[in-house]
Amino acid sequence: MRLALFQPDIPQNVGAAIRLSACFGVPLEIIEPCAFPVSDRSLKRASLDYGPEAVIRRHDSWDAFLAAPERTEGRLLLFTTRGAVRLDRFRFEGGDTLLFGQESCGAPEDVHARAQARICIPIRPQTRSLNLSVSAGVALYTALGTTGGLP
Repeated sequence: MRLALFQPDIPQNVGAAIRLSACFGVPLEIIEPCAFPVSDRSLKRASLDYGPEAVIRRHDSWDAFLAAPERTEGRLLLFTTRGAVRLDRFRFEGGDTLLFGQESCGAPEDVHARAQARICIPIRPQTRSLNLSVSAGVALYTALGTTGGLP
């Protein structure tokens, strides 16, 4: 299981994803460019002292991410408000990569096209979306729990 962020906009969300990676023992893939310097002080503050416990891989671009050797393992699953399958109805597998788009605009069509599945987290209709790091936590916990991968 892996967690991947496509060109994130908000350093605090990346920091929270680093904590998720450390706490659940899953690699975090950061697909650049990011809207902030990855060494930004707020990123370090948000991840606290969890950074050394996390396995983080940075990719210079979407193409570099797709070409990485780990992409040959498992499925690429995109979490999106335009998802086709609800999270509670999706069947995860151990090698899946859970991919999340930019906070400001989601994922572009070419990213949607490469995903083997698009998944949404159902929320109340009068609300727009969950925070990226909250979504990643909900999704990762669900995926790990249904595949026997929880620590």
